[in-house]
Amino acid sequence: MKSTKKTGRAHAVSDVGPPTVGLVSLGCAKNLADSEIILGTLSEAGYKTTHEATDADVLIVNTCSFIGAAKEESIEAIFEANRARGMRRRDKEQKLIVAGCLAQRFRKELPDAMPEVDGFMGLDQVPQVAEIVAGVWAGEGCKNYTTPRARYLPAWDSPRVRLTPPHYAYLKIAEGCNHPCAFCVIPRIRGGHRSRTVDSVLKEAENLIGNGVKEILLISQDTTYYGRDLSDERATLPELLRGLDKVGGDFWVRVLYTHPAHWSDELVEALAESKRAVKYVDMPLQHIDDWVLSKMRRETTEKKIRELLKKIRAGIPSVAVRTAFIAGFPGETPARFDRLMAFIEEAKFERLGIFSYSKEEGTQAYSMPGHVSARVKQSRFERAMELQQRIAAEVQRSRIGMRLRVLWDAPGVGRTEWDAPGVDGRVYGRGLEKAGTFSVATIEGSTDYDLIAKGGAIPKEDF
Repeated sequence: MKSTKKTGRAHAVSDVGPPTVGLVSLGCAKNLADSEIILGTLSEAGYKTTHEATDADVLIVNTCSFIGAAKEESIEAIFEANRARGMRRRDKEQKLIVAGCLAQRFRKELPDAMPEVDGFMGLDQVPQVAEIVAGVWAGEGCKNYTTPRARYLPAWDSPRVRLTPPHYAYLKIAEGCNHPCAFCVIPRIRGGHRSRTVDSVLKEAENLIGNGVKEILLISQDTTYYGRDLSDERATLPELLRGLDKVGGDFWVRVLYTHPAHWSDELVEALAESKRAVKYVDMPLQHIDDWVLSKMRRETTEKKIRELLKKIRAGIPSVAVRTAFIAGFPGETPARFDRLMAFIEEAKFERLGIFSYSKEEGTQAYSMPGHVSARVKQSRFERAMELQQRIAAEVQRSRIGMRLRVLWDAPGVGRTEWDAPGVDGRVYGRGLEKAGTFSVATIEGSTDYDLIAKGGAIPKEDF
């Protein structure tokens, strides 16, 4: 079964007899990691895979609920799954379970709003999924298995069926978030920050490398906050990077989801010196205007952001910086948005995403005065993206003539160290390269976001 959305991945599992179980995974890499553990837990309990939705006796939709668009996608996927029940030709009706962030965030409202759903499970129920599936299939009726506050944290030996290509994997080093950002519901959904131990992370990394992984992507809600809740003095992101340097093998380490308030000189130094860590900084800044940053409760200022960027660029040679900004936050006047645009023009980020502000219930920003109209938000989004497209094209042109190490995701399609899977640019090669291998390619052309290696060409479907 395939999801109809670009962000969704559909998979299914079953045991030697009924019920078979299907899983549709939506949302970010952190949610994908949960889906992998759901599948691993089911597999360990004896369930196997099927790729047809109509073959699934129990279908799980692992949802996202970060912003309005994610909620809409999740709800659409649930309704689509419910409609698909009519396509089955079985004696017993397919059961439907809603899991993940939507179920956790609206744990009280969803059972009444979605009577067609047979069960709801939150984030703490990931390791209990096999028992939940059995209960739902046994006809316990619509049951809400969610608990009020998420506390679950995966371990190095958590059962896992990876949904990424064999050569890269996401490794969740922590869960939850302690930040007070006014626009964000993540702390309400995923609970407070909790870090895995250093030994747990390193053991999982060793297992992944031993299974052929060539790129480990470290993820959490804020990777720079890692270890602050632990007494182990080794539990810091710089020390974790040093530990990963000692793992044998040829592989990349990519750090995602860093917060500008928690960078340190030591982290800059560790990234610069690491043998494994790619020279890539993923750091959502959200805005640059001090008034907006204060209202967002971002725990930083324009001055600190500028100083940090200067340190990163000076301390990590050839670094690429990926960031993200929110357009149309409540109270963002034309002058404040123009200040953001001027900063984007000046900073020339190698990678940048723009998001229109999403008004989310349960956040401080929800009741703030000065909400911006949808029309103005869309206009600002488009203006910022047009600016960044021009900057990105300039950056890519500057790579022409370089010899770059590329990790090939498929024959003829790869990535440099400056490109994370799914969100950044690609390198188009000759089509002779083997997936999951490294090679050095000479860049002879570029588009707005991608690079063309010697002998390569961009597939027509990309235009």
